[in-house]
Amino acid sequence: MPYFILTTHQKGGVGKSTLTYNLAVNLKDKAKVCIVDMDVQGSLSDFKNFSPVPVLPPDKLPELKNSDFDFVFIDTPPYLSNKLPELCNLANVIIIPTKAGVFDVLAIRSTIEIVKQSKGEKKALIVFNMVKPNTTLTDEIKTQLSEYNIEVAQTMVSDLVAFSRSALHNGVEDNKKALSQIEALTNEILTVLA
Repeated sequence: MPYFILTTHQKGGVGKSTLTYNLAVNLKDKAKVCIVDMDVQGSLSDFKNFSPVPVLPPDKLPELKNSDFDFVFIDTPPYLSNKLPELCNLANVIIIPTKAGVFDVLAIRSTIEIVKQSKGEKKALIVFNMVKPNTTLTDEIKTQLSEYNIEVAQTMVSDLVAFSRSALHNGVEDNKKALSQIEALTNEILTVLA
């Protein structure tokens, strides 16, 4: 049975699809990987013909439980509240990306409540994503997040053009800074699995 890695946040615009895509692409040479795009807008599905990893529709998820994939990444839209508890139960790791902004941290509360109701807090990892350079807000936000008792990833993912273009360039291999951040975050996720 594969490991299921869920990326979720009840707020849009926090970079869920881009982060999911780059984590999956980062593992493609070491493991058999696919992405399930739960978003009806199909951000990742639109790129499936260009993606170096298979991007599958939501109806394929049940059969993936008995597949020979090593990792199944699940990308969710912000409005998937009714299915989220089930996905949290399925997931081996729950990635909750957030920007380092006050409104993003306020919005994370509803996601964390669903994760906790599913008893998934021990396998959840909050990831600061799309972090602007030289921001001091991040430390303040980290302090606010500590009240949730969910691990915050040490790796912060920067707001780099390489990530915005990654779907067109099969990942971020050409950008050392972006690649090192994705590799470091991948290692943190594998540690959660260990």
